[in-house]
Parts: sequence; C-alpha cells; structure tokens
Amino acid sequence: MPLKAAYLLPHSPLLIPEIGKSNHTFFDKTTKTYQAASAKIQAEEVEILIILSPHSSLDKKNFQINVAPEMEIDLKEFGFIPPKTLFTGAAVLADKINEELKGNFPLHLSSEKIMDYGSAIPSYLLKIYGASPRIMIVSLASDLEKEVQLKFSQALGKIIFESEKNIAVIASGDLSHRLQKKSPGGYLAKAAKYDNRIIEIISENETAIQEILKLDDKLKNSTGECASVPLSGLLGILSISGFQTEILAYQTEFGVGYLSAEFIIKTEN
Repeated sequence: MPLKAAYLLPHSPLLIPEIGKSNHTFFDKTTKTYQAASAKIQAEEVEILIILSPHSSLDKKNFQINVAPEMEIDLKEFGFIPPKTLFTGAAVLADKINEELKGNFPLHLSSEKIMDYGSAIPSYLLKIYGASPRIMIVSLASDLEKEVQLKFSQALGKIIFESEKNIAVIASGDLSHRLQKKSPGGYLAKAAKYDNRIIEIISENETAIQEILKLDDKLKNSTGECASVPLSGLLGILSISGFQTEILAYQTEFGVGYLSAEFIIKTEN
C-alpha cells in the first residue's frame, strides 16, 4: 500500500531547540511524537512526504502545489538561522496530480524555494531526527466551499493510493491559540471546548470527515486555530481507506493547543 504513514503534527517554532531554548523542555511529549514519526517514515522507506500546510499560500481561492526542485527553510523571523538545509521536491508526482485534477479544480503550481514555516518546521524536525524524504507542499484553498475542498482531497487520495511510490502525509497545524490569559490571542472560554471537540471528531473514525466539515466557522476563526483545513484535507485523503486514530500528545503549556495524532491505515477500499 503506497500510503505508509499519516499524521497531524503541530508546527510551533518552540519545538526547534535553538528557538525554544529553555522552553523546549516543556515540549517533551510532542518532541517524542516527531521522533516516532521520523522513525516510522524511515522504517517504511517513505520516498515522498506530502505536507498539507495552512501557511503555504496567500491565495485562498486556489489549491496550490509547490513544484520547486529544491526548497530550503528560513526561520529568521523566529531568531534562528540554521545551517543551509535543502529539501528535494517531488515534481513528478506534482505534475501527475496537476494533469489529473486541473480540469476539475482551481489548481495552481508554484515554485517557491523558501518553505513557509508550516511546512519548514515539520520538515526540519523530521530531518534532524533522521528522515529526509522528498517534500511536496500542498495548500488547500481554504476560502472555497468545504464540499469542494473535500472532493479535491479525495481525488488527491485516489492518486496517492494508486502511486508506485511510498508516501506519507502530514497535516501541519495548531489548535486554539486562546486557551489561557497568556495566549497569543488572549483568553476565549470556548477555546478548550473547541479543542476537545476536534479530539472527539478524529477519534470517531467512521464519522470524522463528516463531522469536521460541520464545525462552526465563526467559532473556528475566533479560536485562532490553523489545523482544521489541513486536518480535513488529511481526513479526505483517508476517507477512501479504513483508519484508526491514535492521539499521541496534546500540550497547552504556552496557551496554544498542540495536538499530535497518528492515523493508522487499516485497509484499502
């Protein structure tokens, strides 16, 4: 089966030791999930990692795939200039997706050499723990109707499951940014309830994709979260196959919900 691994992983800059510094130790549980994900990607001989990033495009009305042959991270805005770290793109798979889907969806190809931080942070963390597959970054057109987003992710899933390459998919995103008074967006009483609802939704495998599409957009936006769109994309990909969810970590020490989950593929339908 081509899809070897699937995860929801947070992208807090504090997960990078050089940025988090003394605060990095608070992320021990999340760090262990990254280490486990990297080990699995290596063990499964994953050739291509698809990252569904909420920060990879300013154009929210078009699906977008980065087809740059090489990409690198730039985290200067977080006060960190790492050694030059290059990631190889996955242009062949991106071209195939474009050929098969561009007639049915507003799909654009880009060639951005600098990775957005929603894809750079997971890529960098997986790499320092040993995994270095080719990278394909996908933006999921969050301004389009949810039904269109679902159909696109399901069509993408079909191509993934028919591929001859070993593939992993990561939904990159953080949950509520308003869990505490010290949170980046201040405190919102409903933020914790929202995060709990996300955990409930992804734990019910049979109904997960339907329920995540029902989330109230006003509440979702008020929490400051950035995980629901990539997560719904991942669930759309997995909706053509059976899967079981394992919650790996949920940390809130800095007022933001950092949820890590693995989606274990059970059968291919």
